[in-house]
Amino acid sequence: MDVSFYLSPFLIAFSLSIVCIVLLRAIVQQRFIMNGRTDDRHAHRKDILRFGGVALVVSFLITLVSNTAIVLTPSWWGVIIASMLILVVGLWDDIRELSWKIQLVAQVVAGSIAFFFGIRLISFTNPFGGALFFDSGWMIGISFAVTIVWIVAVMNAVNWADGIDGLCGGVSFIGFLTIFFLSLRPEVNQPPVAIFAVILAGASLGFLAFNFYPAKIFAGTSGSWFLGFMLAVLAVFSGTKIATAVLVLLLPLLDAAWVIFNRFYSGVSIFAPDTRHLHYRLQELGWSSQFIALFFYSVTIGIAVIALHTNAFEKMIVFISIVFIALVFFIYIQKQTAR
Repeated sequence: MDVSFYLSPFLIAFSLSIVCIVLLRAIVQQRFIMNGRTDDRHAHRKDILRFGGVALVVSFLITLVSNTAIVLTPSWWGVIIASMLILVVGLWDDIRELSWKIQLVAQVVAGSIAFFFGIRLISFTNPFGGALFFDSGWMIGISFAVTIVWIVAVMNAVNWADGIDGLCGGVSFIGFLTIFFLSLRPEVNQPPVAIFAVILAGASLGFLAFNFYPAKIFAGTSGSWFLGFMLAVLAVFSGTKIATAVLVLLLPLLDAAWVIFNRFYSGVSIFAPDTRHLHYRLQELGWSSQFIALFFYSVTIGIAVIALHTNAFEKMIVFISIVFIALVFFIYIQKQTAR
């Protein structure tokens, strides 16, 4: 297939993302710096606009609807509707912080919209051979539960990674590129998913141009939720990319799980914002924001390359190995930053 078939939507989304961010900074920055939400939990300077989600969603939607190669099936319309919900609720939280209960309900509703429009886990590949299907009877209930948990988990993992300049945008860009390349493989062969992924990669890269240190804008709740939602949804689509997505997002997912465990063990709410995340602890050790972001990028790229060249059984071995190494690393870092 002609390279321009995928290069064109990538460049359009990239350009639109940049234009949107320039306009946002010119039009609304001063008002919301003075009156908008501030959050000491983030390592960003407090004079940065949190509306990167607007640029990401707008550039994605405009590029999508203008692409004549895409036929918007009910499933894709569900993704668009859920994305609009995420943008509205996320912006609300970016301006005036919402309670964790409202945020969780919004995430579940977004996941439910995707599920009922057809984006759902329909099968699970057994690493030792065969597959388990969730497409009939009471198994649909399991499919719903697993799909919602997956979407909510990825949305929160990406959201919590938005604490260091360039982190969530860069990891998401790598994730979308990985799904793009996976969708083009003969055994997968999903050109529509590839187009969605390459559009999102372009929008993410345009955002990253302003988000890498020193950041001029950052994703905010609307942007990080949107990036996480789209990564989760594209991985679920046709059930062919879950294992690869889990590996690519393994570092932020493990960090999220580790923080939840630490909060529970410490007797505080698992939803309470704090600085227990890996990127904050690395900052305490003297790592710069640039180095932390590049560290996450390097690990994510390395895992992505491995994930694209392994079968189901090999992915399981890689998963177990990375989890073990990560846990040892987390324990070491936590001891170094104990307070």
